Amino acid sequence: MNPKTDNVDAAEIEKFSQLADQWWDADGELKTLHDINPLRLDFIRRHTVLRGEKVADIGCGGGILSEALAHAGAQVTAIDMAEKSLAVARQHAQEHGVDIDYRHMAAEELAQTMPEAFDAVVCMELLEHVPDPAAVIHACAALVKPGGTVYFSTLNRNVKSYLQAIIAAEYVLRMVARGTHEHGKFITPAELARMCRHAGLDVAALSGFTYRPLARDYVLCRSTDVNYLMCCRKPAP
Repeated sequence: MNPKTDNVDAAEIEKFSQLADQWWDADGELKTLHDINPLRLDFIRRHTVLRGEKVADIGCGGGILSEALAHAGAQVTAIDMAEKSLAVARQHAQEHGVDIDYRHMAAEELAQTMPEAFDAVVCMELLEHVPDPAAVIHACAALVKPGGTVYFSTLNRNVKSYLQAIIAAEYVLRMVARGTHEHGKFITPAELARMCRHAGLDVAALSGFTYRPLARDYVLCRSTDVNYLMCCRKPAP
């Protein structure tokens, strides 16, 4: 197996490469990622004290979450397979004086070179874009230290998520670019929990999140019908 290329969907890389110049446009086609970023960071900080911790951001894109983690005091290593997105991330970090170690690398490759090197690993909005999400989860488990935390964010697979995340978000409200998601690649919470357990991780917390149209923001909620976040821990020896 070649960890650099085997778990990569070329069409997905091209899709996000075409959007590379919009990564830091808070009102552009990647606006949703900017809108949910404070919520993602808050969920992480509920379970991990970030200051001084070594954190890996898997599938970092243009660096929206990576920079938020760095501003919170974490030492961030961020990886992605879309070189154009990484170029944008590096430039933005340099222009704003943010120290982040960006690498063009797959999760499986980083796990081979830096096993158990991180206090926390975050993998947000990536699993539904790779051919083998279980392999990414295993890599995340290998990267984190015993006693450390791993965070995932993805979309549930059901009729409601199809109507809201694809029909409404992509075609009606145009909150994200058309073709961003494939419903068949969505992952149920039960499936994600099972893959995490097989990778040696214990599920510590699960929360849904939803958009409030009147407030124009995202909040955590009990329902995991569409978007959800999961926090896992790697058992200490």
